Amino acid sequence: MNDLLAMVSAAGPLAGGWGVHGLWMRRRLSAARRDPLSGLWTRAPFERRAARLLSRYEYVIVVLVDLDGFKALNDTFGHAAGDAAIRATAASLTEALTSRRGAVVARLGGDEFAAVVPLEDPFTLSWLLNDLHGALTAPFTYRGRTVRVGASVGACLTAELPSPSLPLALRRADEAMYTAKRAGGGWCVADGPEPTHTSRNGRRAGRPGTGGREAA
Repeated sequence: MNDLLAMVSAAGPLAGGWGVHGLWMRRRLSAARRDPLSGLWTRAPFERRAARLLSRYEYVIVVLVDLDGFKALNDTFGHAAGDAAIRATAASLTEALTSRRGAVVARLGGDEFAAVVPLEDPFTLSWLLNDLHGALTAPFTYRGRTVRVGASVGACLTAELPSPSLPLALRRADEAMYTAKRAGGGWCVADGPEPTHTSRNGRRAGRPGTGGREAA
């Protein structure tokens, strides 16, 4: 009996050590899935979570965001200002969608962001996009200066697709986003299930560099 108690006592610190190690590993793995600058999901974990949402909900909106005037901000104030804009955009996206149960937000790279948001009612889409664009273009403070960037937002309602396909929804949202960008910024919803441009690696080929409400 004494030997058994001794074994249990000796194993206690070891088990505790493994518990701490497991927690540390989980935190490291979670951090690896997050963009270090914005704190948002990176592409691969975002796509996995987004695909699950598309299979689970009838109405889902897939959103792509590209900042306008980002290069000019970098050129004028330096790359630290660009980093501040990325963090401000991430915070605005997160705050604007915090009440949307199940929403997933990611930074895809550079000044491009994505979100997938379940909708209870598709007729609320225009209000969602208006609020989202307003949050994204709100001014923020950088080293005592009030600065701002614009945003072009493209969206695709997956219920209008022949099947809940994330690659197709992202492609249509990408096309809609560039329609908004050509109009000077704002937001645009893709019209219909079929892509309107050729693609390269799943994205719109020949991407060019009012509140944009016309359909793509």
